[in-house]
Amino acid sequence: MNLSEILTYVDHTLLATTATWADVKTIIDDAVAWRTSSICIPPSYVKRAVTYSDGRIPVCTVIGFPNGYQTTETKVFETDDAVKNGAAEIDMVINLGHVKDGRFDLVLAEIRAVRDACAGRILKVIVETSQLTEAEKIELCNVVSEAGADFIKTSTGFGGGGATVEDVQLFRQHVAAAVSIKASGGIRSKEDAEQLILAGATRLGTSRLVALAKEELA
Repeated sequence: MNLSEILTYVDHTLLATTATWADVKTIIDDAVAWRTSSICIPPSYVKRAVTYSDGRIPVCTVIGFPNGYQTTETKVFETDDAVKNGAAEIDMVINLGHVKDGRFDLVLAEIRAVRDACAGRILKVIVETSQLTEAEKIELCNVVSEAGADFIKTSTGFGGGGATVEDVQLFRQHVAAAVSIKASGGIRSKEDAEQLILAGATRLGTSRLVALAKEELA
């Protein structure tokens, strides 16, 4: 695959705590120029980003980010707000404490509540694979599938680990056919991206690949 093709899989991402509006505008312009799948930005910038992008690129934002331990009611409120502000895609973080307690029923209920608040927008569920056992990953594949989410997503990029080929392959084996896979965190090269796509990922969360494309032109 060439880099231009790979970029069509990318959610061009800016989630740094120091991100400015000028940074977000650059992300939007670069995403449009390089034809990425979407941009993924902090919730506080969604409304302005939707206005600035003017339909040129879907705007994605994050919910319960990065730790996932907010209440379900808080995550639903965040999602409602993001949708009202024009977000086309929602990436939510699950409550890992519920996973460690074995309360997958609570995880399921929360994903369903956020899905309902999405009002038809794309929902990606971040499970933070670096914090999970293999058995927990498999059970979360079942939960995300049952909840009716659109994607299972590997990582926030803030949890001490990122996407691996092995995790994407495991997800592909255990999620429902209707659930897609987003690999995120630690994707720094064309080779990384290509391996994850070949393993089954249809979205990639990264900022590095657009930077690589710009470097090729320099």
